[in-house]
Amino acid sequence: MITGLGSLNSLGLGATSTFDKILAGESGVRAIERWDTTDYATKIAAEVRGTVYVAEDHYSKRDLRRLDPFTQIGLIAAREAWTDSGLGGIDFDRDRAGSILGTGIGGIQTILDQQVVLDNSGPRRVTPYFIPNTMANALAASVAIEFGLQGACYLTASACASSGHAIGMALREIRDGRADIMVTGGAETTTNPLCVAGFNSLKALSTRNDNPTAASRPFDRDRDGFVMGEGAGALVLESLEHAQARGATIYAELAGFGQSDDAGHITAPDSTAVQPAKSMTNAMEDAGLSASEVDYVNAHGTSTHLNDKIETMAIKLALGDEQASKAWVSSTKSMVGHNVGAASAVEAVVCALSLHRGVVHHTLNLENPDLENGCDLDYVPGEPREKTIRAVLSNSLGFGGHNVTLAFRHFV
Repeated sequence: MITGLGSLNSLGLGATSTFDKILAGESGVRAIERWDTTDYATKIAAEVRGTVYVAEDHYSKRDLRRLDPFTQIGLIAAREAWTDSGLGGIDFDRDRAGSILGTGIGGIQTILDQQVVLDNSGPRRVTPYFIPNTMANALAASVAIEFGLQGACYLTASACASSGHAIGMALREIRDGRADIMVTGGAETTTNPLCVAGFNSLKALSTRNDNPTAASRPFDRDRDGFVMGEGAGALVLESLEHAQARGATIYAELAGFGQSDDAGHITAPDSTAVQPAKSMTNAMEDAGLSASEVDYVNAHGTSTHLNDKIETMAIKLALGDEQASKAWVSSTKSMVGHNVGAASAVEAVVCALSLHRGVVHHTLNLENPDLENGCDLDYVPGEPREKTIRAVLSNSLGFGGHNVTLAFRHFV
């Protein structure tokens, strides 16, 4: 059961406020402010800006030296989720509580900063915090330290599916009887010159620099690549018995986890869509769901030509043409960009609130569905829609062929 939610992304700090802004159709995509983009093909991103997050407001100078930015924002999201769950100040079995989180790259800002120090000042000036800051597992460890969680603690790294794997593994800890409480999710801060240059070299990023808020346009005929985003999402998971015993608010049930791998190409998705579809069917089987119960699919929806086409094919294969045509499908990335390893986590927060409130957000910037390439499902254009949602699938399809689907169910 999901009993706590937290998020920090380009739209703001807070799970509820983020969801409200998404429902209002706000975009977090802007011109990059952090560095000079003169020589870059892409000059836009969904940054966590100073208007959203000022590190000094949350951490001491000492802590800022000890925590890479990705750990900082991940820990902030986890703090919100923990407070939201009502577990603060409550006694719990620490051996039956853990933290499993995900990231695609981890502490890359520390690497970039300390390379400059090394080049300019020599090896003796490199910070002693370099190694612990750059360790990807620092996020999971920091969360465990923060809340005294002494059960399973590790980090998953599978590109854009990273936090989806983390959430699935956390579910298994509870389902297999090893844990009562798990903090899960993920964080990513890859909006830096090197990462943007690298994705530009892959021709993966949008170059719609003159109109940033319209750049992320999943399933639209005129899409030209994804928008780099950064952010964090966190969930507190509990067993039903543990949550009910303490009278916790339950947002939704995390009901199932499915995964597969294309085993084909390091960046291109499975052209047949069979493996992404298998991830979805595995999640439904794990959750005990039939395709007819899936009212909403929170799509990976990156706004790239290959992903949107292949994911649409996968949804049809997994749900069947009839149910696929009935289900609502939308992309959170149309507003917060692609949060890379944190995408699954930010979108899981959205799915939980969609089920809790009975509302699905729209796909921003969808003006002309790419019918020529088979993008012909109901991608919820224009505005949000309300109804009681029975079940949700959330897809994450990462470089390396990693496919993850999380299944959520309405809890009464």
